[in-house]
Formats: sequence, structure tokens, C-alpha cells
Amino acid sequence: MKVLKFGGTSVGSAERMKEVAKLIAERGRNIIVLSAMSGTTNTLVEISEYLYKKNVDGAKETINQLEAKYMKTINALYEKEESKIEATREVKSCFNYMRSFTKDIFTLFEEKEILAQGELMSTAMMNIYMAELGCKSVLLPALDFMRTDKNAEPDAQYIKSKLNALLDKHTDADLYITQGYICRNAYGEIDNLQRGGSDYTASLIGAAINAEEIEIWTDIDGMHNNDPRFVENTDPVEELHFEEAAELAYFGAKILHPTCILPAKLNNIPVRLLNTMQPEAKGTLIHNAQTSCAIKAVAAKDNITAIKIKSGRMLLAYGFLRKVFEVFESHQTAIDMITTSEVGVSLTIDNERNLDAILDDLRKFGTVTIDRDMVIICVVGDLEWQNRGFEAKAMDALREIPIRMISYGGSNYNISFLVRKEDKVKALNLLSDNLFKNK
Repeated sequence: MKVLKFGGTSVGSAERMKEVAKLIAERGRNIIVLSAMSGTTNTLVEISEYLYKKNVDGAKETINQLEAKYMKTINALYEKEESKIEATREVKSCFNYMRSFTKDIFTLFEEKEILAQGELMSTAMMNIYMAELGCKSVLLPALDFMRTDKNAEPDAQYIKSKLNALLDKHTDADLYITQGYICRNAYGEIDNLQRGGSDYTASLIGAAINAEEIEIWTDIDGMHNNDPRFVENTDPVEELHFEEAAELAYFGAKILHPTCILPAKLNNIPVRLLNTMQPEAKGTLIHNAQTSCAIKAVAAKDNITAIKIKSGRMLLAYGFLRKVFEVFESHQTAIDMITTSEVGVSLTIDNERNLDAILDDLRKFGTVTIDRDMVIICVVGDLEWQNRGFEAKAMDALREIPIRMISYGGSNYNISFLVRKEDKVKALNLLSDNLFKNK
């Protein structure tokens, strides 16, 4: 059995839903994970913001507009009148539930319940449509098996037990449909796996059932070797190691959510990235097998701030780095890159929320300078130090670009360059020309 996950654009209209329905009907008995229709979660966030501000009229107006969109989709999706009636009843129930929050105090708990409605509606609509096509699909409510523990981490044993029990009740089903993103927390309250969490849902389900493969269907044919928004004629990468995919996902390749990687990797389940617009395309296969010795792809991460701490006291002083790291830990700010010398340390962050307080604390240890509006350019592939020449190729490609920092050796799969925002597009194109087009 496989797990097939379809993102918001894949189910973003009646036409797209029909294409997905045809695709999954032909694929056999699998578990289908669906996101909310594209744009829905953003609108649900907007509704929640109105309710936080006690703007009930704004919330109701936005709810009405979103409901009208769904009614239009229902009318275009179904042929049979009884299917339209059933889908309308399910969807209106969700919208009426949202309206109930306009009467009372609104908190984070209520917001999470509102955010869950998108996936509940898309899966209900797809399940009804599959029945109209004569396919015996079963709706598996994610809220009945997907749970996090007291540390807000997925409860793998609970998920496995509850999900397999549900599957055992419906052994005669043609396929199974469930919601991505949403779950319950350790206290039984409706919660979610954060934005992009539908990928995580698919990976967790794949691990729970020991799936043959996890397929992530989006609107692009796999993970490309560079960012197609800034570089022309990019190509999909046929194969990636899980570590390579994780590096690319973390450093800006938006097709795959970084958290999706780990459950599949640990359980040795291949992940395939596919395109609903071109289902015949090979896409990208991600697995644990060692792939060819080569540079695979380039990604970029924006909005980076570089911080340099220079101190004569650092010379031969043990404990200096620990003190620096403790500053970032106390302010709950993650570090992306780091380089050191005898008298200084440079590092980068992608979140300036606590920057002023961080800088105040760091000035206790030395002179602090910062560079804003920087970009991390990440080159990914089989970059073990014994594979001579790959890091030199990447550095030579950027010989015309001023480089603020270089990080190499922390991973066998990544070399990272910190450049100015204005040099990003030129850097991506130079790397593409030198690493991929001149092979």
C-alpha cells in the first residue's frame, strides 16, 4: 500500500479534484492524504484574525465569501443531485460551525478548530465524489488517529495503533481518504502539525503502515536543480538521498516540507515527488540509497542576518562558544551557519524577532557587528571531503560574487555561501551555468 498526498493546488478547483479523483481511482488501494483547497487556510487565518480583534462583521463577511466559493465548486464538481445535496450539507455544517465562534470569547484553541475546517471540507467533498464515480472509498478521520504528545511531537505508537485498527475495520475498501495537517494534541484538543504539515501527515502515515512508498503530488514535476523563479531551463533531479533532500528543503526548496523527511527516512520508505499537471513525468525519488557522486541542486534561503562577535578574550579560551550559543538558546533563536577563527565567530539567523536582546547579550563578550539582507546559497550533492573538486567547482562558479561566509564540512551533502541579497539571482545563475549546463 502507498500513501499519496495531494496539496492545495492539486484540489484547488472542481476541475483539479476531478483530475485527482481519476488518478487515485486508477492507482488501486492506497491511503490518500488531502490538504485544504488552495487559499482556504489563508482565509481561515484571516477569519481568526477578525475574531481575535472582535470584528464579528468582518469575520462573517469573510466566512460568507469563502462559503460562496465552496458552493460554486460543489455545483461544478458533481453530476448527481444527491451528491450535491450531501456535499452541501457537509460543507455548510463546517461553515455554520465557524459562525458559532462569532458569539463567544476567541482564543488559540478556537483558532485551531477553525483552521481544521479546510481539510475536513476537502476530504468530505472528495469522498462524496469518489462514491459518485462508483469507487468504494472510506473516509478515515485524522482526528481519530493523528495525535501529538505532551511535547507536541507526533505520538508514533498511538498513530500506528489507531490507524491500523481503522484500516482493519474497512478491509473491503477500494481506497482510503484522510486529512493532512490536522491532529489532536495530548489533551484531546484539535491541533495541527503547523503549516506544510500535510507532508508530515503523509510521512507519519507511511511510517505507521510501513508503506511501500510515499508520493507527494504538487504542481511541479519534482525537485528542480535550481529555483525556476530566478533561473531558466532548470531540470528536475531524478534521485536524491534523504539527507540531500533535507538540506534543500531547509534552505529554500519549497516543494517539500523539511519535517516530512525524518519519519520516511528512519523507516526507509522512499518518497516520490510528482506533478498532478503531468502525472506521466518521472518526478524525483528520495531514498536512503547512496546515489551517484555528483552535485545535485542549488537552493537559496532569504532574509538572513549575519552576526560577528570579535573578542581578544576568545583566544585559547574554552567555554567561549558555549556562552555564545547559550545566548541564542535563551532567546529561542536558531542558528543556520557558523564559522570561527582564533579571535571571532560569525553566524547567521533567519529570525530577527529577538535580535536587539541577542545583540545586547553578545556585547558582553566582545565587539558585535551585523549584516542584514543576506542570502544563504546552498549547493547540495555528494560532497564528502574525499570526493575531490566538488567544493572547488562551486567556489569557482562564484568567483565574481563577494562572499561573506562559507560553511563546509558540517555535512557530507552541503556547502553554503552567504551573499548579499542583490547578488542572489546572479549567484544562482552562475552556479547553474557552471555546475549543470557545462556537464
